[in-house]
Amino acid sequence: MRKWLLLIAAILLEVTATLSLRGALDHPALHVIVAVGYVGSFTMLSLVLRAGLALGVAYGIWGASGVALTAVLATLLFGDPLTPVMGVGIALVIAGVLCVELGSQAARARRNHTEGVTS
Repeated sequence: MRKWLLLIAAILLEVTATLSLRGALDHPALHVIVAVGYVGSFTMLSLVLRAGLALGVAYGIWGASGVALTAVLATLLFGDPLTPVMGVGIALVIAGVLCVELGSQAARARRNHTEGVTS
């Protein structure tokens, strides 16, 4: 459970930093939030990896969630476009990450079964 909470923190920090980067165009003081957000996000991501989540899964979920949340929030906060084609793209990214996670779980189960048989 801890690794998932750390991953959520990494995602939220990255999205906050990215949105602040856009806001910093008009309010340069937001660059502090940008820097803290990105450093914090990568710190949390490294803790996620240390907690045992596979790199492909952690990075995939982090990246896909960041893209999706940033696109939706940029639409709400800054009026950026979010077209149906973009929505399909976001859905495909999320589906791809789910495939990576499911594949990771299957590989882990297969490895655990194999180790149990040979022990």
